[in-house]
Amino acid sequence: MTEALRSVIDPELRQSIVELGMVRSIEIHDDGRVDVVVSLTTPGCPIRSQFEHAVVDNVGPLEGVNSVGVGFDVLSDAEKSGLQQKLGRPGGLPEGALAQVKNVICVASGKGGVGKSTMTANLAAALSAEGRPTGALDCDVYGYSIPRMLGVNRRPEVNAERKIIPVEAAGGVKVMSIGFFVEENAAVVWRGPMLHKAIQQFLEDVEWGALDYLLLDLPPGTGDVSMTLAQLLPQARILVVTTPQPAAQTVAARAAEMAGKVDLEVLGVIENMSGFTTPDGQRFTIFGEGGGQRLADDLDVPLLGKVPLEERLREHADAGTPLAVAEPGAPASIAIRQAARGIIAATPVELPLMESIAMDTPAFAPAIGGTELPVVQAGGR
Repeated sequence: MTEALRSVIDPELRQSIVELGMVRSIEIHDDGRVDVVVSLTTPGCPIRSQFEHAVVDNVGPLEGVNSVGVGFDVLSDAEKSGLQQKLGRPGGLPEGALAQVKNVICVASGKGGVGKSTMTANLAAALSAEGRPTGALDCDVYGYSIPRMLGVNRRPEVNAERKIIPVEAAGGVKVMSIGFFVEENAAVVWRGPMLHKAIQQFLEDVEWGALDYLLLDLPPGTGDVSMTLAQLLPQARILVVTTPQPAAQTVAARAAEMAGKVDLEVLGVIENMSGFTTPDGQRFTIFGEGGGQRLADDLDVPLLGKVPLEERLREHADAGTPLAVAEPGAPASIAIRQAARGIIAATPVELPLMESIAMDTPAFAPAIGGTELPVVQAGGR
């Protein structure tokens, strides 16, 4: 019975309810009825019905089981504290904001200047164009650029549950960035704890809704943000962006090494600036050649795309109209959309708990949650 419940995954903490200590009791009756009590992190847990359905789906088919009853209680303060300590989450446990997000992909690079943010914005637009609901979270707090690249520049609204509503870019991509909360082009001067809190709020106090993909544009390197995300999103995957030159490849490998140290899976590699073709057809390998493939081979992951150096890619990024959808026939667009299809092929259709099926038992009313975003600038745009 316990083994069957290991297949019931908390869609935010990304671990089974058995590993999380959320199975309060299991009672097996002579008539074949099984009653399972699951302890929730909050009385108003918005994914209560999904837990209920998943327990029934996994326990019901077992031999000798005729019916399954699912009850709920709430973890005590001491139990919550213990779970927070176990998961390395001193700021608290999530309350359902990411419950409907099927895949979280962190776009990383070991160094700046390789086009990581450009790839994030264009991949988000390309995935959305493929019919996959997608969000883009700008985790590069100090060097935020996703709003400009996706053509959005306004403050998000807050709903009745005090959740921040992402700004929607053209094509339906949901966008969140610190750039929405500070004066235009203002510098963000924060220490690590404020950075950790901001990233946590962007993940948990934002109403992301149902998404197939949430792309996180990480800052360069392997610092605080990467470690924070490893704590908050233990089943996220890393997509490494590099250029062909050996220096960039070597540094990008450090981002992959970081992923290994915090038990995050590397999804694949994208090689940006892989070559420049002149109008008369001559091709120049300005940044060298083959670095992306060598990195992918070293990591034993696929090379998802080789994106050529193209002026229109930069121009559309500055204009807020991603080339991948503005000019789908451009060579860089073709490579990016191929990479997006590679991501789709490499990721599951849905996690075990992602189906939202109405249950006979009414769910608790959602709790009002959320805290004020700790920004250092309060000026309007």
